[in-house]
Amino acid sequence: MRTLLARGAAGLVVLAVALLVVGQVLGQPILLGYVATGSMEPTMDAGDGFVAIPDTVAGSPSEGDVVVFDAQELHGGELTTHRIVEETPEGYVTAGDANPFTDQGGDEPPVSDEQIVAVAWQPGGEVVTIPYLGTAIMGVQSALESAYGTVASVIDVSPADSHGMGSVLVGLGVALFGVGLLLDRVGVTRRETARSTARENVYAFWGTVVLVVFVIVALATAAMVAPAGTYEYEVAVTESPTDDPQILAPGETSELTREVENAGYAPVVVVHETGGGLEAEPGSQTLGPRSESATTLSVSAPQETGEYTSHVGEYRYLTVLPPSLLVWLHGIHPLAAIAAVDLVLVGAVVGTVILLFGRGDFRIRSPGDHVPLSTRLRRRLRRWR
Repeated sequence: MRTLLARGAAGLVVLAVALLVVGQVLGQPILLGYVATGSMEPTMDAGDGFVAIPDTVAGSPSEGDVVVFDAQELHGGELTTHRIVEETPEGYVTAGDANPFTDQGGDEPPVSDEQIVAVAWQPGGEVVTIPYLGTAIMGVQSALESAYGTVASVIDVSPADSHGMGSVLVGLGVALFGVGLLLDRVGVTRRETARSTARENVYAFWGTVVLVVFVIVALATAAMVAPAGTYEYEVAVTESPTDDPQILAPGETSELTREVENAGYAPVVVVHETGGGLEAEPGSQTLGPRSESATTLSVSAPQETGEYTSHVGEYRYLTVLPPSLLVWLHGIHPLAAIAAVDLVLVGAVVGTVILLFGRGDFRIRSPGDHVPLSTRLRRRLRRWR
């Protein structure tokens, strides 16, 4: 029983680290986030983790909520976790609990709904924190970035790329540790044989692979679904229009510019779906790591005066297939594009596992005769030769 609890705890740690790393790579918290500074003390200490509810699930935030938003000026335009202290017609006023001034008292403009990517889980008004979770991630990432930075200085790689590679290396380390944990420590269904005596510590190959695939698919799907959302634009149609592109005369057209940003390190395809008199150009975009692009929204006012709501839906897919193919699959149904991405990732994971370990059942060796994973990999390489 104690062994099962230990294995379960190790699995939870791997999952938590994976969620944090994937969220950082994609620039979008995936169920978990963390604060890197003490600006939210005493609510959250530097390095504390927290449960991050995607904005599409949490809905519109209100005063008192702790939100994660894509800042324009703070921290060089990085994701920021602060509390909403006031709602204004221009947007939300935010501040860190430990700061004597608001973010908007500096250079940061009011925060719009489009900038908010997640809301911290606050049952009973108190943020649920996970102490030291972020500290552990930042420590490992810093060590990897330092090692990679030494190599990067020799091959002339920019600091930003070095930072991104540090996150990728953490992710690869977590993935390998998780696979090793499942292959070497976690047993699924014990293999039953026709022999009179069952073989001990032998676990079914496909059962173990299914666990690995489930984790990969869950993370990939969350990474695509969480950043998606629908954004609304209010349009007023009046006989007295102004220079505001959202205040128009009947039948008039105008243009709005929407900035689309990929804050993560994984390339994505963004597909726009519009309604209520809006048209997007281009209808889809491919964004590389940590890049942004502009989309032009054409607004057509109805002939009747009044207030109207137009909207644009944003869908994101990991670029593991040609962008044109992902756009075509999206045209069939968004779930078709998500399923195609997941299938590619599943194929890659299963192929890698078979390549490295073969298709035989896995055996957990006793401490006395345990063979390190590195040794078994070397033996596998010798077989390939």
